[in-house]
Amino acid sequence: MDVELIIAPEAQQDVEQACNWYEDHKIGLGEEFLTCVDACIHSICRSPKLYPKIFEKYRRALIRRFPYAIFYEYNVKTIYIYSIFHTAQDPTKWRNRLS
Repeated sequence: MDVELIIAPEAQQDVEQACNWYEDHKIGLGEEFLTCVDACIHSICRSPKLYPKIFEKYRRALIRRFPYAIFYEYNVKTIYIYSIFHTAQDPTKWRNRLS
């Protein structure tokens, strides 16, 4: 399935901050985090309806091995990624970003 993928600047910033944090704690761990994020995004693109709606029209995919989730919206041929959030953070943060 060909879909257009749009990643919000805030979501990109989420990834960069998390990658830097992991890399600061263990060399190479930031790269592993990026690999897992990339694999999750590819999975979303292959099967965007696979992941459950968790808030209104927004879906959540959990990233393997790391406590992060990708929050996105799927509209026919477009996937919008709004945030990539640590699952221990206050859920009102990601909900506010989606609204």
